[in-house]
Amino acid sequence: MDFMKTMTIAASGLKAQAGRMRVISENIANADSVAQTPGADPYRRKIATFNTELDRSLDARVVSLGRVANDKSDFRIKYEPGNPSADADGNVKYPNVNSLVEMTDMREAQRSYEANINVISATRRMIQRTIDILKA
Repeated sequence: MDFMKTMTIAASGLKAQAGRMRVISENIANADSVAQTPGADPYRRKIATFNTELDRSLDARVVSLGRVANDKSDFRIKYEPGNPSADADGNVKYPNVNSLVEMTDMREAQRSYEANINVISATRRMIQRTIDILKA
């Protein structure tokens, strides 16, 4: 087993999932924001994508955070004629962010992050045991 490859692959997973969690956090933070001007579009949900790349120095495939895409789904519309962001009909556009979906995505990203930490920890233990065997 190549310990360096294992650590590099797991570390790339950590970095990618951390980036994904940042995108999800931004979505959650802006879930209830409205546009600054009447009738304008509010915050649009962002979706993290991933890329696989070849680390030529280790001959290993690693993952990285790809481009962050905008979710093209419709905005939520609420009738609030007194709101300063309301259009001429009294409707206010709210972001296309569903907090329940974001929390589910966050939990999935967190579990993937933890899985990569466990891989690194197990690899470190194997390296330490190998060193201990070689010392004896």
